[in-house]
Amino acid sequence: MLRLFMFILIFPVIISAQELNATVLVNMDQIDAGTRTKLENFKNNIEDYLNKNKFTSSPWQGEKIQCTFSIYFTSNKEGNAYTTQLIVTSLRPVESTQKNSPVTYIFDNNWSFTYEKNQALIFNQATFSSLTSTLDFYAYVILGFDADSFQKLGGNDCFKKAYDIAIKGATSPLGDANWESSNSPYYRRGLLENLLDDRYNQFRIDYFNYHYNGLDLLYSDKTHDIGFKNILKMVTDISETRDKLDSRSVLLKVFFDAKYIEICEALRNYPDKSIFSILKRIDPNHVAKYVELQEAK
Repeated sequence: MLRLFMFILIFPVIISAQELNATVLVNMDQIDAGTRTKLENFKNNIEDYLNKNKFTSSPWQGEKIQCTFSIYFTSNKEGNAYTTQLIVTSLRPVESTQKNSPVTYIFDNNWSFTYEKNQALIFNQATFSSLTSTLDFYAYVILGFDADSFQKLGGNDCFKKAYDIAIKGATSPLGDANWESSNSPYYRRGLLENLLDDRYNQFRIDYFNYHYNGLDLLYSDKTHDIGFKNILKMVTDISETRDKLDSRSVLLKVFFDAKYIEICEALRNYPDKSIFSILKRIDPNHVAKYVELQEAK
């Protein structure tokens, strides 16, 4: 496969290689011009932080993970306190193709932090920071999902690190509301609670097979049928187990937000259109797309 964790130390450049190739997009339309001047170097600072720090201790070989952090400033409170909305996405290459598979799509609708103009962003996980700890959290989420797609339960170490940050965020006076359980469909701690819950192990194993034995085989004439069956199995297994899991599962929401279009494209020509009835039930947030394909001739 394209990306492996290597434990044989060969070249120093591999040992120190960073894992992410992050693009940061910033929208400041909702804040005034005077406030924007305080954020002149914000985009570059965040990109440097994500791309120049190493988040894992294992040597990293192969392509860096392509990811995007889209930050929409919604308000500037007193001083240097900001409220934003954040969309985190990441991609995974599909083996032997030029295609990329969307691995994460997370809409975090309430990220609050403080930031001073030209602030130095220090990688220090011993203490909680409303800014850098959230960046660390999402770096580990991206790394964990990526690892899960190449190895069964391969993301455990990264998910545990993200969970530790979530606990600090939930208990710190600097943490915002999205670290805690809430009525919102998404909150950060809930995602990690799902990922580290043994009841979701089968989902995560299916997630590995969906990618490694599904998408990675789908575009080969010799292995197409195997790949297709593993994608189909992911859907049917979720259908069989969903009622035993949390009906408001944050993990399933994050999965379908990232994958529903890809799943639809893979199953577009599946002869049994009842598969879209299953998808409507287990992923009600994207019913319109499933109805469109179910009714297509």
